[in-house]
Parts: sequence; structure tokens; C-alpha cells
Amino acid sequence: MKVSTEHIPESQVVLQIEVEPERLERSLEQAYRRLALKTEVPGFRKGKTPRHMLERYIGRDAVMQEALRVLIPEAYNEAVEEEDIDAIDYPSVEVVQQEPLIFKATVAVRPSVDLGNYREVRVEREPVTVSEEQVDEKLEELRHRYAILEPVDRPLQMGDLVRADIRVSVDGRTVASEDDAEIRLRPGVPVLAPGFVEHLMGAEKGVQQQFSIDVPQDHPQRLLAGKTCMCTVLVREIKEEKLSELNDAFAADVGEGFSSLEALRQRLESDLRELAEQHAEAHYRDRVVDEVVAGASVEFPPVLAERETEHLLREWANSRGGGDIEPHLRHVGKSEEELRQELRLQAVERIQRSLVLNDVAKAEGISVSQEDIDVEIDRLAISSGPREDEVRKIFGSAGGRDALERSLLTRKTVDRLVASASGEDVPPPPAAEEEIGKREVVSKE
Repeated sequence: MKVSTEHIPESQVVLQIEVEPERLERSLEQAYRRLALKTEVPGFRKGKTPRHMLERYIGRDAVMQEALRVLIPEAYNEAVEEEDIDAIDYPSVEVVQQEPLIFKATVAVRPSVDLGNYREVRVEREPVTVSEEQVDEKLEELRHRYAILEPVDRPLQMGDLVRADIRVSVDGRTVASEDDAEIRLRPGVPVLAPGFVEHLMGAEKGVQQQFSIDVPQDHPQRLLAGKTCMCTVLVREIKEEKLSELNDAFAADVGEGFSSLEALRQRLESDLRELAEQHAEAHYRDRVVDEVVAGASVEFPPVLAERETEHLLREWANSRGGGDIEPHLRHVGKSEEELRQELRLQAVERIQRSLVLNDVAKAEGISVSQEDIDVEIDRLAISSGPREDEVRKIFGSAGGRDALERSLLTRKTVDRLVASASGEDVPPPPAAEEEIGKREVVSKE
């Protein structure tokens, strides 16, 4: 058997395989015997039909196809083993000619990653600040949260809470319907679509309002985007907010109670700073990984992107209740092809990051011990409160421990990259340590 290989882009290999005529003839004979056992030919018992009569009855091509059905997989597997091809999927087969048999098999192989000089990546941290305006906004939110709502008998105003029956239709078809919907009207906070709140201003209790709004093309709900919506609203009740003054008495009523308004401001500033630092750290970690991925050369077969896209598509559907995907697509106003294109971009990014981080972990000698997994299970269980036993059961299973191991390995790897990108001292990778050890031995000699 003659085999030649050609590596082509996207981590694929093309094998051209030529099978000896003698082997093809043996396969044809075996195919004839199999077909003779299950083909009824007039004048002959099953299994007793001469080969030339069977070929005349069903056609020589049928016998050939039966022979190739068995011979091609056998020859392919032998060629893959002989050439040491690390295939990760079924091949795509093209028969070049039948006699002598020559066929091509294109198969996906394991991805390749060249990390480049990832240890030279440096990323500056952005300063974290909390402004007085941010604290003032939080105080104003607290004022609204602790406001007293009192029913009023007057036209609707901005800042009110309204209870109403709402119907919205597009092209004569109802797209939204809700009775006793409660809406808090805030400046700059759109409800349903731009213009809806403004049309409600001045509405009175018990009086039905009808109006139309033109929805912008870039509206997130594709069913409404670029359409004219007909809205019918019946106000059931109007409540007015009674806001407290910002003083020490107000601070004493908030949460567990604060000694003064200044003490409340300090707590809000501290909480905002902590949250900003968490966001900044998460953003910094993403930036570091992005820079490392950008500096790497990654090649992977299309089948990986296809599989990951299918996985993301299932996740997308399940997050919306599962079942038939069509209703979910209609809700967001997208075709399945449009959604697949969006998800494929995410799939490619996921694969690239995963492959790069996996190779960094190998290069750095990073691993996760069983003790690491036990500690993480304890942390998750203790933080889950009344669900502690359930969490221990979930992550105590083989599948749960495997998932935690992957998560911890990723975390440890990103920790190492962040330390390096921040300019911290990090231990040399195992290969470098081994080289240093060899040099020390040579110098002593």
C-alpha cells in the first residue's frame, strides 16, 4: 500500500492512499460472498450464485461499492497508524479512481499552538477611582428605595409609580400584553421603547390612552426594531414618591443604621471602590489573556469551531427555556444562520483562549492536586449556606471534580500570566530550570 501525506491549513492532513490490485481483488471476492448470501437471483439458491452471474444481476458497481465499504476504512486506519497521524475526527473521503484503488482522506488533527514570547507580555493596570458624583448617585438611589409611595388623584408625572394594563401591537399583531403592570417612571430610563414614557405623561386614572411610537432600527428587540408600535394603556393607579431629606436622620434609617450622613457616604464610597476594584481586576485579567492570545499562533481544525458553535447554540436555547429553537429566534428577530454566525465568532475566541491557556499551563508546569480540589469544594460548600450538602454532592462526583479541576487549572494559569504581566517575580518554567541545572553541573565540572 502506498501512502503520501500533505499537511494543509487549519490543522488538517490529506492522505493519498493507493491499494494494491491484489488486495482490491480479495476485497471484491469477499464482497461477492457477502452479497451472494443475501441476494435472491432467479434460478440460484442464496449463496450459490456464481460471481459473474451476480455481477450481471446487480451490476459490478454494486459489488465494488460493497468492497470499498469495508476496504477503505481498513486501508485508512492502517495508513493513519503507519504515518503516525493524530486524528481527532472522522475523515472526509474522496475516491480518485477505483481500479487500481486510489482515494484521498482529509482528516482533522490536533491543534498546534506557538505561544511566542508570552512571558514578555506587560500590561499596565488602570487606576481605580470613585468620584463624588458616583456616591451622590448611590445616595439618590437610596432616597428612591426608601421613599414612601402614596396614591394620588392627579395626572401622571415623571417619577411616579404607575399600575396599568398595557397592550402593544405591530402590524395588527399583539407583541406585548400585561395587566396590572407596575412601572416606575424615571428620567432617562426607557420603558419598552424610546418615546413610550413620554407619551404617558399627563395620563389620568381610568382613562385609556392610545398612541403610536416609531422604534429605532437599532432597538435590541428585533421584533420591534424599525417598526411602528400601536400602544394602548389604561392607568389603574398612580403613586407619588415622597423622598426623605438627605440628613443624619435619613442615614439612621438606612440598612443597619448609620451614625451620620457622612458615615453613610463613607460606606457607599468603600462599597463602590471594592466593586470597582473587582471589575478592574477582572478586566485586567481579560486584557492579559487577550494580549497573550494575540501574541500566539494558533491553528485548529474547523470541526472544533463547529462543535463549539453547536454547544453554544444549545446553551443559548437552554437559557431561554429549551425546547424548539424557532420561538426563541422569532422573539429576538434573528434567523438561525444569523445566530450561528454570531456564536461562531464566540466559539473561535473560546477555542483560541482555551488552547493557549492549556499550552501555557504545560509550559509552566502548572497542575491541580486532589487537595486543591478538596479545598475548593469546601469553599464552595461553606459559601452556599443551606445548600452545602447539595453542593458537596454535586462537586464530589467524578464529573464535578473534573469540572473543578479544569476551572482551577485555568485560574492558576491566568494567575501566573497576570503575575508575569504585572512585572512580578515568577518562577522560571520547568524547561528553563532544567537548562539552568545543566549549566550549573557543567560549570562545577
